Amino acid sequence: MVRHSHTSANHLSGGLAILHEDRDIIVVDKPAGLLTISTEREKSRTAYFILTDYVRKGVAKSRNRIFIVHRLDRETSGVLIFAKNEEAKFRLQDHWQDNQKQYLAVVHGRCDKRAQTISTYLAENQAHGVYTTTDMRKGRLSRTAFTVVKETRDYSLLDISLLTGRKHQIRVHLAGIGHSVVGDERYGKGQKRYQRLALHARAITFKHPFTGEQLTFNSTMPAFFNTLIGPWPQATT
Repeated sequence: MVRHSHTSANHLSGGLAILHEDRDIIVVDKPAGLLTISTEREKSRTAYFILTDYVRKGVAKSRNRIFIVHRLDRETSGVLIFAKNEEAKFRLQDHWQDNQKQYLAVVHGRCDKRAQTISTYLAENQAHGVYTTTDMRKGRLSRTAFTVVKETRDYSLLDISLLTGRKHQIRVHLAGIGHSVVGDERYGKGQKRYQRLALHARAITFKHPFTGEQLTFNSTMPAFFNTLIGPWPQATT
């Protein structure tokens, strides 16, 4: 079952929009620049904080809670799932690798291959940076598949299937083949500054943790992508 919720989305503070809500889950469309959960420096400008306030309806003593199922980087926009009870969280996480996770990315340059699956071992250093390693003892096997859907002189639009879910996986994999994501100041190249990271979680398909119903939620391609590569109508369906 595909649910398109762009026009009827419930918009909250921070640019967060609810695409779907029931007694067990909340599916949201997260804007770029908003953290999923808090850090030492930022406690309140997060999707978790905003949604916690939403389910508590402003009542600080309310026992209503939300639970983290997965995360998107601050700079990445798109579809994000939260649970409204602990059992839903565990059920979703237990079957997370069965879910279909689709991303869009605008990368620098024109890719030699129209379609490719990148498979490497990824590890994290003490500075919390992610890198590719040949040492299977240090890294975790990570796989990213992509198809080129549009090209310009300077950029390529990729439709990406995230086959595993490691930290910064897409960004590291694409940088590793010489096509870093536009606006990636950590793994990218060049001095030009962009208004945001051109990485977007456009769709996710999963089974409801209790009903077993297969659900798909989509998010429209951000306007910033159009300024780089022009419109791509398929991204809105």
